[in-house]
Amino acid sequence: MKKNWLYLLLLILSGEAIFILPFVLARVFRPTVLHVFELTNLELGTCYSFYGLVALVAYPLGGPLADRFPPRKLIAVALILTALGGVYYASYPSLTMLKVLYGYWGFTTIFLFWASMIKATRIWGGEASQGKAFGFLDGGRGLVGALFGTLGVFIFSLFMVGQIAEATLENSQQAFKQVVLISSAIVVVIAIFVWFFMKSKDTDEAQVMLEKITLSQVKDVLKIPAIWLLMIIILCGYVGYKLTDIFSQYAQNVMGFDQIESAQVGTFLLYIRPVIGIIIGFIADSSRISLWLVISFSLTIVGAVLFASGIISESLTGLFFMSILISATGIYSIRALYFASMKEGKIPVVLTGTAVGLISLVGYTPDIFVGPSLVLLDNYPGELGFQYVFLMLGCFALVGLVASLIFYNQNRKSKTLN
Repeated sequence: MKKNWLYLLLLILSGEAIFILPFVLARVFRPTVLHVFELTNLELGTCYSFYGLVALVAYPLGGPLADRFPPRKLIAVALILTALGGVYYASYPSLTMLKVLYGYWGFTTIFLFWASMIKATRIWGGEASQGKAFGFLDGGRGLVGALFGTLGVFIFSLFMVGQIAEATLENSQQAFKQVVLISSAIVVVIAIFVWFFMKSKDTDEAQVMLEKITLSQVKDVLKIPAIWLLMIIILCGYVGYKLTDIFSQYAQNVMGFDQIESAQVGTFLLYIRPVIGIIIGFIADSSRISLWLVISFSLTIVGAVLFASGIISESLTGLFFMSILISATGIYSIRALYFASMKEGKIPVVLTGTAVGLISLVGYTPDIFVGPSLVLLDNYPGELGFQYVFLMLGCFALVGLVASLIFYNQNRKSKTLN
């Protein structure tokens, strides 16, 4: 079947653009965000928790919606609503209103968008290219995020006055405001393109849509054994993804980098993601996706142990970047593959949206608890706080490794019986 590459391109653009404002800017500019909003790590983490709480409700409700309606309009509306939140974000609201804003983003990015994006990707991949489809999606999203990050760093530095180290709070706020407003405008432009041009030519949408939403489809999905294992695998993998936010902060607090240099570390991570996503997608299609989940969790454990050991200091810049590379390879590979394994787990395409909603209900709970857990960085200043956080990462990765091994063995036995 001939692939519709424009469809995939718009899916990739929208897939990352919608998370630029709530997450990517804070990942690239974490020290700056804490500074310009005058927040502690705990306060920023609490904002993420409000996002996660709303998302927790939106996942199971939005999942069946994606099985009922085509993705194009749902995705476009979600992008526009998210961008409107960015305009308010640029006004530097109080902590209370910032929590409300993150709750609003939890609705706009999940209810209308999330399951639609996953289902559209699975349809594009077809029977033989699930690894490639999700590898392209996550890798492409990583590249889009990297480009946004690079653009953001450029805009931020353009509007800074004098030496970065001597910048006033007002100057930093004005510079970051421009980053937010320009990012919001780009998100709106992408929404317009999605609305008019993201139309499927490869698949009859009626064949993969339900005529109506019923409770029976939820019961059918919950009977599939892979659903429960994927909940655990995604939860553990997503903890790792959430913790990539702190690499730029580690660069500043432990390695002694300034605001621009630490933001460049965050951008470096974004550029690693597309390379890893695309490579792992091609490799996984030629073997077993569940096997590569096992390998990826193992790499994540190695990276977590390196950081938790305390051996990475200001004088060991090479070891710092090597440890980031190991950790990122594991974390981004997991992220690229966990939804690609739905076919291996025998989840019907027509029920993809409902399955994604139910899996995400558990799998994305780190949106609620990972942010507040970073109070460890406030309570234990310096390298010690980071060691505790990476120890937490290692523990979750170990649980994910066990779940992946069970998933791999179940599917191998099933294949043998067939």
